[in-house]
Amino acid sequence: MGYERDVGTKTILRLVNSQLMASSEQHFLNSLLYTQGVLVAWDPAPYPGDLQEWYEAPDYPLFGPFRTVRSRRPWQLFHLLHPRLQWQLWELVQEGASEQVQRNPPSSGLLGTVLMMSLCDIVHVYEFLPSRRQTHQCHYYQTFSDDACTLGAYHPLLFEKELVRRMNQGSQEDLAQRGRVTLPGFRALNCTEDE
Repeated sequence: MGYERDVGTKTILRLVNSQLMASSEQHFLNSLLYTQGVLVAWDPAPYPGDLQEWYEAPDYPLFGPFRTVRSRRPWQLFHLLHPRLQWQLWELVQEGASEQVQRNPPSSGLLGTVLMMSLCDIVHVYEFLPSRRQTHQCHYYQTFSDDACTLGAYHPLLFEKELVRRMNQGSQEDLAQRGRVTLPGFRALNCTEDE
């Protein structure tokens, strides 16, 4: 404490999907991993994201664990993403695609990126667009490998990656060497037609 001026601060914002919350292997309610920072949960609700329909029949049972965390740790911020957000994002991905995109919700990676763009002026995303170090490994913390993790099976990953590539304001060298994409926050974007 006391060095924030020199080294900055850290804010934990953890995006969790309802499948993780419902999985007994993830120990969502008891794991220390989920007791720190701000939690934001999402569920792949049916298109177009009707709130009442989603509440009555979520894809995975997230409302029980949500209420449990809120009662156990009322001081911890825990938010639910409105289901319409994921489908508005899917429509944006579809709008920029050269072909019809299967109607599946976006990945947590793209949802998290958009969430950060709404909070920050500049967002750096690493290895969403793979660098030269690309592997078939799904996550850096697992040994599980599958091409679907990069190419997409359930989520429209190829189209998501193309959207992020078009928004990238960083250099091609930064992308190739470090897998780093630089994205403007929404406050910095000028979406008017007049330049």
